[in-house]
Amino acid sequence: MSTLQEAPARRLSLPVATVIGLLALAAALGVGHLVAGFVGYTASPFIAVANYVVDHSPTGIVKWAERTLGTWDKPVLKIGLAVVLVLLALLAGQLSRRTPRAGQILVFVLGAAGVAAVYVRTDLGQVALLAPVAALVAGLAVFTWLHRLALPPEAVPGAGFDRRKFLRAGVGVVAGSGVAAVAGQVAGTGSDAAESRAAVGPLVPARTAPPLPADADFAKLGSPPFITPNANFYRIDTALVVPQVRAEDWRLKIHGMVDREVTFTYADIRSRPLVERRVTLACVSNEVGGPLISNAAWIGVDLADLLAEAGVQPGAEQMFATSVDGWTCGTPADAALDPARGAMLAIGMNGEPLPVEHGFPARIVIPGLYGYVSATKWVESLEFTRWDARQAYWLSRGWAEQAPIKTESRIDTPSGFTQVSAGKVRLAGTAWAQHTGIAKVEVRLDQGEWREATLSAEVSKDTWRMWWIELDVPKGTHQAFVRATDQGGYTQTENRADPAPDGATGWHSVTLDAR
Repeated sequence: MSTLQEAPARRLSLPVATVIGLLALAAALGVGHLVAGFVGYTASPFIAVANYVVDHSPTGIVKWAERTLGTWDKPVLKIGLAVVLVLLALLAGQLSRRTPRAGQILVFVLGAAGVAAVYVRTDLGQVALLAPVAALVAGLAVFTWLHRLALPPEAVPGAGFDRRKFLRAGVGVVAGSGVAAVAGQVAGTGSDAAESRAAVGPLVPARTAPPLPADADFAKLGSPPFITPNANFYRIDTALVVPQVRAEDWRLKIHGMVDREVTFTYADIRSRPLVERRVTLACVSNEVGGPLISNAAWIGVDLADLLAEAGVQPGAEQMFATSVDGWTCGTPADAALDPARGAMLAIGMNGEPLPVEHGFPARIVIPGLYGYVSATKWVESLEFTRWDARQAYWLSRGWAEQAPIKTESRIDTPSGFTQVSAGKVRLAGTAWAQHTGIAKVEVRLDQGEWREATLSAEVSKDTWRMWWIELDVPKGTHQAFVRATDQGGYTQTENRADPAPDGATGWHSVTLDAR
């Protein structure tokens, strides 16, 4: 008797299938990034999908990320997305060990997701779709080609796996993808906002801020400096990639419920008499005692003057601001229109043109309101409308419509769980009640009596105020608390509240270990 044996099924080895999936992903991302460099940097499939995740994540996840990750939310998102894409690329390879069909379908679905992510962007034109389409085509082509090299059709005489040929192809894909990605990066960031910013030259305000008093801060005693250096100024926004806008290309349109639509260029703003105004900005996501607050000397023009030229109509309830990257912000119209509030279209920060990451060429600065309703960076449109007509980015995610900054205070020195020498211990910190002003700051140890701290000179009701005090701290573990009272007579509450929906409340405290 003879025994018939079936030929072993032809299939890719696990390592080869893995490499094919990863190389197809690299080709897709590299080519997509290259094309995006010429049709719109944020059309790069990786960036577009990441932006889609940011824009469409459930409110609970967004709030958790802000509370838990802070300024690390964007890097964590990028790393997470990269891990997901790698896993899907590996899956595409593993599903195609016998035939490429399943992997090709998965590659197509991933490419289509990139196309959809670009299609829904309001800040990108139709030509931007070329980037994700090119990525899709490149991914499919490389996946199919490498699969054919590794597992040729049985009908091809003498066909077999040529390791050297496959290796050369893989190296070529890696090199080509890398060159494409670098070229796209250079092209995409080559609009050179940095060069345009450098060409602006010095900004000389016609109305300068008053000189700072010598005791504007207690930095030598442990408080922050009164003016936050640009490099240290907190940055919270949804931009995964900092928009690159040249001053000569920038336009600001004021429209909607206005008597006449007006458009300003950077030259129009620059040629006006400039004003310098010190304003402290705070993020609504700032936890009690948190770092998301900074102070700067802003240079620009009074927003009320620009709005007067458009003639805002009665009944307009919000100024719906749009950034060049599509982010939107709803500001109470009366705050923007009130000359006494000091709302600005700022083009300078601490004596120099706005840093690119802080909104160059121009941004909105409105004292006394949390940044999500008052501080649009890279602003390009101001539309006056009603609240029920348009919902801004954060309002649609459950944050409050009205967002005045709450009276708060913070202990900066010593930090929590610091070991100190028993006896006299100096504490220093910051308090703020923008557009109202701080009247006093009080500190207590454990459940003892409140003692009033020494305040720095008041520079403006729109800026923070520093304080310091010495306490007698006996040996042992103790807790120091701080609270502020504003010039309207309100003393901040002990009751803790999360930042959502309109700002955190509660007393900040630190634990001291006195030896």
